[in-house]
Parts: sequence; C-alpha cells; structure tokens
Amino acid sequence: MTLDPYTYVTLSVHGDEKPQMHVSFHTPEISVNLLTVEDVRPVLHLSTREADVMISTTGAGPVTDHDVTLAREIFNAAAQYLADCERLYSGQSATGKATDQTAA
Repeated sequence: MTLDPYTYVTLSVHGDEKPQMHVSFHTPEISVNLLTVEDVRPVLHLSTREADVMISTTGAGPVTDHDVTLAREIFNAAAQYLADCERLYSGQSATGKATDQTAA
C-alpha cells in the first residue's frame, strides 16, 4: 500500500499535564535549513506547507553541554536515516521497485 505524501500534526492536552505535540513528515516537500540567531545560537528548521518545526538551544539561550550532546544525537540519527534510505533505495533499484515520489 502506498500513501500520498502528507504531514501529520497533532496537539494533545490532558488535564494539568504539559501539552504534547507530534509532527510526522511523510513528504518530499520538506525543507531543512540552518539559521544562526545573532551568532549566539543555531536553529534547525524543518518545514512543509503544513508545518514548521524549529529546534534550538536550551531556553533559546547560549549553547550548553546538553545542546552539544543533542546536536550529536540529531547528527547521528540523520546519518543513520541516510544510510537506511540509501540501503533501501539500492535494494528497491535492484528489484525494479524504486519510485520517485517527488512527482506525486
């Protein structure tokens, strides 16, 4: 089963708990940018027509040890995502099942 590209955003509020937001990008229309705010903090910006997600430093302030650790985790996850995409795409190409969803 193949679904059309989409972005899925939900916001859940349960009583006195903090709201939880979930964003899922399943589209070739995603844009990834890096911004730097006043040479003080970096901002990783992911966006589609339907949603924007910005990841920045703790409290939107100066960079902390935790921010550097999180940036490494994001980098490692992105590297694994790339490796998995390349592996799966290569396997699909070998079996003739590769498709280009950017035309969808």
